[in-house]
Amino acid sequence: MTIAFISHADCALHETTSYHPDTAERLAAIHDRLIASGLEMVMHFYDAPMVTLQQLFRVHDADYVSDIFQKLQENERVWLDADTLMVSASLTAAQRGAGAVVKAVDLVMSQDANTAFCCVRPPGHHAEHNKAMGFCIFNNVAVGVAHAIAEYGLQRVAIIDFDAHHGNGTEDIFRGNQQILLCSSFQHPFYPDTGEPGKHDNMINIGLPAGTSGEQFRQLIEEQWLPELEAFQPEMIFISAGFDGHREDDMSDLDLVEDDFAWVTSEVKKIADKFAQGRIVSTLEGGYVMSALGRSVASHIDALL
Repeated sequence: MTIAFISHADCALHETTSYHPDTAERLAAIHDRLIASGLEMVMHFYDAPMVTLQQLFRVHDADYVSDIFQKLQENERVWLDADTLMVSASLTAAQRGAGAVVKAVDLVMSQDANTAFCCVRPPGHHAEHNKAMGFCIFNNVAVGVAHAIAEYGLQRVAIIDFDAHHGNGTEDIFRGNQQILLCSSFQHPFYPDTGEPGKHDNMINIGLPAGTSGEQFRQLIEEQWLPELEAFQPEMIFISAGFDGHREDDMSDLDLVEDDFAWVTSEVKKIADKFAQGRIVSTLEGGYVMSALGRSVASHIDALL
């Protein structure tokens, strides 16, 4: 079993303010934990390439992408919304983040790796078709999914999103697309105040009340996601892996621990092994307390292995 680990030094150059949760230390904490756990020894490391405009245009409005590039030509520092800061190195980091998921798809589809984890920032799942928000500039997972469908002819792709915040951008991009099954869990009500709980066409949204325990989380996944995934029979699975639902993370009020992230990863892996030749591509979303993030990602990767 081989797992590709895809990242790039450019992702650390996306500098935010001293009080901003998305810092370069997040990536360092993950790397340190992988070394300490010994997982570093069983992974294959790859540099993330730059995403192409064609790959971005599959999921983002061309005028929006052009506007992002133009803003940085005119300014050294731009707030795209109240939470999303872009400095001179941010655009390169965002292009690496989306490019990492494209690279992961190519590695998994060519069988050079069984699964892949993209250790990148800024995150992506809040970025909509034509809007940046929630720390996100480009929707990394959506770019990868669209690449898998366009270049490899996949007909059924599942996206699992267990970040504490609803992936409104991914839902905005793929709403109504019958090639996609989006299974999302998130604290509700909570930022970004989207994601109606329940089954909606090609989306299964699980709204988690504040204080949701690991036991409750697992029960809801078993009841609402797993039967739908079995019926959908995905040919590939993508994971928007957000770890800000950890009880130590003050970005949410959920009561999850690293074993819960490992459990949901293992359940998803069973579906992938059954229907998708084991093909899973995971990409980092949230997780902002360094120790909890490092432990959670290590548990997630260990479960993928």
